[in-house]
Amino acid sequence: MKDSSKKREIVMIAAASKNDVLGKDNKLIWHLPDDLKRFKKLTLGHAVIMGRKTYESMPAALPNRKNIVVTRNPTYTLHDALVCHTLTAALNLAKEDMQPFIIGGGEMYREGLAYANKIELTRIHHDFEGDAFFPEIDEKKWRIESTEHFYKTDTVPYDYSYITYLRN
Repeated sequence: MKDSSKKREIVMIAAASKNDVLGKDNKLIWHLPDDLKRFKKLTLGHAVIMGRKTYESMPAALPNRKNIVVTRNPTYTLHDALVCHTLTAALNLAKEDMQPFIIGGGEMYREGLAYANKIELTRIHHDFEGDAFFPEIDEKKWRIESTEHFYKTDTVPYDYSYITYLRN
């Protein structure tokens, strides 16, 4: 029997540097294979909501997920993703999903802070130069639920942490 009392959980998922950089020139700056596996595991089977630039930075829509792209361009169309023009409309397209994910970029995250009740953040403990940024997390509105730290290795050049935030 389904538990109908379960509240919808809108999740923002991101990887950001110590200085909140997400990327540069519409590309990720770092490569953390375990973080990509975690992203896939968490988002599989769910709606993933992203801005147009984030969608265009990927080779194709993410498989086994409902891809929703937000753009201001009224004539923008895609064959492998749903297109809408506001984050509210995107969340409405994902209304059957009890855990849709906002996956980027910077503009979607800034707007998404008003809707999200959970943040899954991979914090890379290094400063980078970039042109897309994760918004500041207001400690009055968010609390850390869990943190898992990983140290750099021969194959991973940076320390990083998985941090789960919940809205207060």
